[in-house]
Amino acid sequence: MPPASAQHRPDLRKAPKQARSAETVSVIVEAAARILEQAGLGGFTTNAVAERAGVSIGSLYQYFGGKEALLGALIVRETSLLITEWERALAAPTGRAALSDLIASAVSHQLRRPVLARLLDVEEARLPLDKDTLFVTGRLRAILREVLARADLRQPPDVDLAAQDVLAIIKGMVDAAGEQAERDQPALARRVGRAVFGYLDGAD
Repeated sequence: MPPASAQHRPDLRKAPKQARSAETVSVIVEAAARILEQAGLGGFTTNAVAERAGVSIGSLYQYFGGKEALLGALIVRETSLLITEWERALAAPTGRAALSDLIASAVSHQLRRPVLARLLDVEEARLPLDKDTLFVTGRLRAILREVLARADLRQPPDVDLAAQDVLAIIKGMVDAAGEQAERDQPALARRVGRAVFGYLDGAD
């Protein structure tokens, strides 16, 4: 997870209030994602993003103060997608099914756009911690705590600690697979599942 810091990532300079403005911000953020995927951090400039988005550099700076603000917005967008997927998994009928869905979602999230995911992992660790990151981490752990408390799973002595450990197992294995450019999502999900359920089944 990202390191603690007293600093914060820069927020949007101006929050979009109309649908057109929100669409402009969305286009700029997606343009930033595509530049990162195609040119890496070396080619990631505000001018390149503005050109790819089809907006003036002045329009970009109306909303984003620079590259770090763009990266922060991308991280928020991608992690928000993961939270939405994890919240859907809560509808699964059993804890084991829900946990399997959480793992599959984490794997899919990492390997869906693997180049982007790996770059954002690096930048998330480098950039200062902010309220959005704290919210994401807290929400993911809360979802895990809810799942781990279900009756069909072996109850760990400390659910909070177990949620922390399970999140670390999932994140560690999925991030490592991304670094190795793995593409086989079902195989990775099975490996992560074995690690997670092995940890839980051995809880005492």
